[in-house]
Amino acid sequence: MISSLHNEKVKALMALMNKPRERKERGLFICEGPKVYLEAVKAGLVDSVYVSDSFRGRNDDIASEAEVMSDDVFEKVSGTVTPQGVLTVTKMPEYTLEGLLSGKYKGDRPKDTLNLIILEDVRDPGNIGTIIRTAEGAGMDAVIMSQGCVDVFNPKVVRSTMGTIFRMPFIYVKDFQGTLDELQKAGTRLYAAYLPGSEDYRAVSNEDYAGKGVIIGNEANGLTRETAEKADVRVRIPMDGKVESLNAAVAASLLMYEIRRSRA
Repeated sequence: MISSLHNEKVKALMALMNKPRERKERGLFICEGPKVYLEAVKAGLVDSVYVSDSFRGRNDDIASEAEVMSDDVFEKVSGTVTPQGVLTVTKMPEYTLEGLLSGKYKGDRPKDTLNLIILEDVRDPGNIGTIIRTAEGAGMDAVIMSQGCVDVFNPKVVRSTMGTIFRMPFIYVKDFQGTLDELQKAGTRLYAAYLPGSEDYRAVSNEDYAGKGVIIGNEANGLTRETAEKADVRVRIPMDGKVESLNAAVAASLLMYEIRRSRA
């Protein structure tokens, strides 16, 4: 049993938890909980597993594959108020824009159109995680992110995805503006969520285009003007009262389900 914070494996786990560079260099990240462990197993991405001493007696199936940590050490590594008893060191899923454009990740769905959520500099881990989870529910083909978005392998993001991180394709792109050009050339009509937008957000579902992508901007500043002007349509979500805008994840969810409604 691992019972010291000075154990080399514990130090390595802490580095993966807290350092984006460490995750990137090793190609590994950590997910928490028995349910997400099973998702990682299905995806064939498990590197190693650790369980708390108290969890060991509750689930022999997982514990038999894992190294055991004392409860106090496990709690320190987990960093959550109520640890779930399982930490899985996981290989990073890999997706590319080329694979997306070729239809590689679409499974049984039509490969000649794309329905996407596109994020420019979204920084809040909870927002990114919720958007990835909702993207699967709304039937999106992928989540595309600028380099300014938060690290998707941040533990808070991973927790928020509730296992969707192993099923929903997500792609960071270096040339964000160039990527928007490529998507438009591939037949994807782009809708920018933009406060000065001239169209009601229901234009997303009302317009008859097979491929659609909605673009959501930074929580504090919204979309850059360059991105907003590149979109085919700039849409607004009507606000009552003194509210100026919706949370990024809420706005993204609303617009993704407008895409879904247009396919119904």
